[in-house]
Amino acid sequence: MAFAFSMDMSFVNDPGKFAKGRFDVDEDDLGLDPSDLQACEPTGFAMAPVANPFTYCLDLKKSGEAPGMLDFKKGTTTLGFRFKEGIIIAVDSRASMGTFIGSQTVRKVIEINEYLLGTMAGGAADCSFWERHLARLCRLYELRNKDRISVAAASKLLVNIFYQYRGQGLSCGTMVAGWDKTGPHLYHVNDSGDRHEGNVFSVGSGSTYAYGVLDSGYSYDMNLQDAIELGKRSIYHATHRDGASGGVVRVYHVHANGWTKIEEGKDVDELHWQYAKEKGLVGDE
Repeated sequence: MAFAFSMDMSFVNDPGKFAKGRFDVDEDDLGLDPSDLQACEPTGFAMAPVANPFTYCLDLKKSGEAPGMLDFKKGTTTLGFRFKEGIIIAVDSRASMGTFIGSQTVRKVIEINEYLLGTMAGGAADCSFWERHLARLCRLYELRNKDRISVAAASKLLVNIFYQYRGQGLSCGTMVAGWDKTGPHLYHVNDSGDRHEGNVFSVGSGSTYAYGVLDSGYSYDMNLQDAIELGKRSIYHATHRDGASGGVVRVYHVHANGWTKIEEGKDVDELHWQYAKEKGLVGDE
């Protein structure tokens, strides 16, 4: 479907025309007629050329013509743990649909506010939407009460949402980490409406491998550098053994002044050779 409408492209030849920035231009100053704006809006979306687009996936699965094609098994590895200097959050970045790798650059840490972080495991759309909604709810709480929301209250808001949608297909295994007036707190919240506070959590298909490293190396009294290294090493080993985890490792440190992004994205391939060299191995054993 095509739409015919004219648009002022003079800014291409005169970049200084809008040098003030898009937020400094009033809509009335643009000289646009309301009918022009309506012409830009699509009147509909093209549907798939099948008998019933709304039930196509279910119909295909029931027909048995493509066994396994729609069994989109999801996977990831996320972890968080408390220690004497706060909380470490570490995640991978792979999005998968069964054996198909959808992306290697997914950001699985949702920055809720300056003192709160959330992690994504399960359905990327579900986790991303509801945790960003949680960010809005936390901001509204702050505006109404003139005070930051506690980690417990933030996690409770999220689990209440999940509980309302329980059994309706949500796929979310999240952690909410932050620092409030009572110190650092780490909660695990899932789509079944469960909510638990603890010191060590790992969520996702690679969590069993991550737990193996965490259980052997975790200590509440470790220093920051050791904690960061433990987070990276745990995620790496999970990506090495779990086909649905991979990409890069991202690490955050939650402390009294908020959170700090420690590792923006360390390629797990680089970590593989680094750890192999430390053990005196070639890397292809």
